[in-house]
Amino acid sequence: MTPVRVVRPRVSYTDLQQAPEDGRRYELYDGEAFVVPAPIPRHQLAVQNLEDRFRTYQRSYGGLVLISPIDIVFSEFDVVQPDVVFFSRDRSHLVDPDRAIRDAPDLAVEVLSPSTAATDRGKKMQMLARYGVPEYWLVDALARTVEIYRLSAEAYVLEQITSEGDIARSAILPNLSFPAREIFGDW
Repeated sequence: MTPVRVVRPRVSYTDLQQAPEDGRRYELYDGEAFVVPAPIPRHQLAVQNLEDRFRTYQRSYGGLVLISPIDIVFSEFDVVQPDVVFFSRDRSHLVDPDRAIRDAPDLAVEVLSPSTAATDRGKKMQMLARYGVPEYWLVDALARTVEIYRLSAEAYVLEQITSEGDIARSAILPNLSFPAREIFGDW
């Protein structure tokens, strides 16, 4: 006798949109839904400081910075919510303020949390590379480091690891640089 295999139905972005609001955030990886837990204050403080740095860049050089929760819909079955995304001046027109984002940002940032770090370094990183996000940052607010990855062919290559005393520099956005300690504050 053949063993019975439990088959989970694939969840689509349309399914998420039609589901009753339950206060949770979801990401889809090939139709498998993952709940994204609410972050702790250290995480949110780092996100706020990153947003400030990207807004400063946006004011000087154009572009568009957005913070989570915001869906990036790569396909009906691949949807992520990076903590920070940035669209360059030349590509910011791809964001319609009244619709879900269906184009890859130029840069995506994840602030690591214990509950999501494995996904951020694994499935999410692979998905962002597959859909052509040119740059990906992993920020560890506890270790106070920033890893900056640049897309090369179909995988990310580590460009830079910074700690508090270093300058974080974008690999693809000219003039985007700031002391890494500005992300972490005094906490």
